Amino acid sequence: MKQVRIFAGSASGALAERIAAAYGQSLGDLTLQRFADTEMGPSFNESVRGCEVFLIQSTYPPAENLMELMLMVDAAKRASAHKVNIVMPYMGYARQDRKDKPRVSIGAKVVANIIQSVGTDRVMTCELHAGQIQGFFEIPVDHLDGATVTAPYIKSLNLENLIFASPDVGGVVRTRAFAKKFGAEIVVCDKTRLRANEIASMQVIGDVTGMNVVLVDDMVDTAGTICKAADLLMERGALSVRAVITHPLLSGPAHERIRASALTELVVTDTIPLQQENEKIRVISVGDLFAHAIRNVVTHESISSLFV
Repeated sequence: MKQVRIFAGSASGALAERIAAAYGQSLGDLTLQRFADTEMGPSFNESVRGCEVFLIQSTYPPAENLMELMLMVDAAKRASAHKVNIVMPYMGYARQDRKDKPRVSIGAKVVANIIQSVGTDRVMTCELHAGQIQGFFEIPVDHLDGATVTAPYIKSLNLENLIFASPDVGGVVRTRAFAKKFGAEIVVCDKTRLRANEIASMQVIGDVTGMNVVLVDDMVDTAGTICKAADLLMERGALSVRAVITHPLLSGPAHERIRASALTELVVTDTIPLQQENEKIRVISVGDLFAHAIRNVVTHESISSLFV
């Protein structure tokens, strides 16, 4: 069996440590050199020749996080690694997955092309904005399910009269899959937008009177949608509203909105590190999940249980 080496990018150091520890080894020695103008150049301080290399880095903004990861792949390939696998818990630009109006880019496809162009052998990620993005790649993609770690926490609460809600029509499939784990029903918060990150109106499709509601989504950015949905659900008679989100981008006024909202709590994972403390946010690690996936990839075992 090939030797396994796990390395961390600068954007996901804490999560990488958890993954490596759960896998049973320490992180590899990597240096990220920076020039005076902030240009970066990663270098491996140990041999990776003939090794199965896993590079851990989420590609949330700034775009330098993606660039750093690509340079890491290139360095590993030039150091004669047997295989170079990207562990990208959060894939940036995944929201740009189609042409929804004329003369726009498809950012997710651009990122997929870049990842493949540097010689990446495999991509491991979690909760893509749209599952179809896997089709943008010509290499294996392991698409893990964030619900694998968040659903057990919701079950541990033993909530009665439980119902799940999608914060928009596009998230119905994701919400239904989550609700299926509980044998519960779903409702939908139908919204219209004036522009990105700005909601014009929202309405609830379904009855939540006397119910404990759990909102399900893949990411929260400015928290406008999730907080408006929580407030509206409480107005419609819900007993409580929680939200389960995989990727906590939490930009701009997000933290203030969450604190002021009707949300009992916001359950997130550590695919993206929190930039500030928030008493309403509970973080659940995906470290064991990714360690399990890496182990099964190395030993050529099935990982379907981690995303089916």
